[in-house]
Amino acid sequence: MSEFFAHHVELIQRRWPALAARLLVEDTSPLQADLVEGLGSTLSVNGIQLTSRHDRVAEAQLQAASLAPDSPVLHVYGTGLGDLQAELLAREPLQRLYVHILNGAVFALVLQLLEQPWLEDLRVELLYAGDLGEIQLPFFALPSELVLADDFNAKIRDRLISETHLAFNNREFDPQSPEIVERLAASGQLLERDTDVARLFGSSVDREVFVIATGPSLEQHFETLRTIRQRAERPLFICVDTAYRPLLEHGIRPDIVVSIDQRISARHLPPQDSAGITLVYMPMVDPQVLGAWQGPRCVGYSVSPIYQQLRQQQPRGELYVGGSVIHPAVDLAVKMGATHVTLFGADFAFPGNKTHAGWSDGDLGPQLGAAKHWVLDGQGQRIKTQLNFRSYLCELERFIAGHPQVRFYNSSRAGAMIVGALYHPEFVQ
Repeated sequence: MSEFFAHHVELIQRRWPALAARLLVEDTSPLQADLVEGLGSTLSVNGIQLTSRHDRVAEAQLQAASLAPDSPVLHVYGTGLGDLQAELLAREPLQRLYVHILNGAVFALVLQLLEQPWLEDLRVELLYAGDLGEIQLPFFALPSELVLADDFNAKIRDRLISETHLAFNNREFDPQSPEIVERLAASGQLLERDTDVARLFGSSVDREVFVIATGPSLEQHFETLRTIRQRAERPLFICVDTAYRPLLEHGIRPDIVVSIDQRISARHLPPQDSAGITLVYMPMVDPQVLGAWQGPRCVGYSVSPIYQQLRQQQPRGELYVGGSVIHPAVDLAVKMGATHVTLFGADFAFPGNKTHAGWSDGDLGPQLGAAKHWVLDGQGQRIKTQLNFRSYLCELERFIAGHPQVRFYNSSRAGAMIVGALYHPEFVQ
């Protein structure tokens, strides 16, 4: 035990004894640590520099400048080399600084190598990020440790990245965009005559609902879903648009299809034999696709600014959208009155090295080879995914947390673990 580490552990044991016990069992042996030099120097862990190698202080000052100087409470995610903490603690208005550990082993390693005087400041509270179920505001997340975050803290890492990217992700939803204005105008006549989605709200009180997405694990359930669909008394089947064609190909007719994306075409929603199937949509969907649909159509909005004018002119029911069509599908189930919702194909990942059920690699987005990120599956193992899938997962978990009166089930352990969704005993072995 190094002299630095002994001192730090004694200090942490005095202030946060339970956390100290966890730090003492962190295994730093798999970490490859190297000194990296430039105009200054820093520590590199597994090829990731914890800070700038040229000017750590200037970098910390730039990071601190993103947080309001008069804020009495601040949160830092990641421990780094302590530079940002020192910069923030120099602020007189600061009353409490919460430092959230994103990788326990990395923090333990730094405690062995460098003195960390910020730990002695009584305004500091130290905790593992994963001990809290949600991110805390206002925050700064150290970029290096968003990459190095360990399994225990991965859920919070995903929420931090999703929050950080929010403005960037919303850039394509500018209400003044010519493409958006044109699409909404083209949908005007359909919007006037189609049924308000609110008419469906409360129409299936206490009925079980299956919400079917297009993750690869859906393939495990085609036969079971077909059998259940044939029962006289059965759950309501709601599917997302990209799951519609694979379901039909396996002899499964959903009751409701939900679509919100302007890129959905007749290839995804073939109109043949759609009579009797309700299409719930938002006005960004291609009017030609909508016009060809043979079954009933119901229209609604999200809270997106692109629908602000329409909401005033032609009020319609609202469904929650958090980036993916699965969100309004789940919200529809809840607003229809479901108390039990079972998710199929809600993988948010690429189990079995496949991207989607019923579609070829790359048909519905990036190819498998582009997957550079990971989530934990139902077995606690890392599984490939893409960045936007992790964001969609975060938003679904937040939705589930906000509806404690509904019991949510996941039908497979193959995809991402969904916090708040139990594994269904009938479908998960």
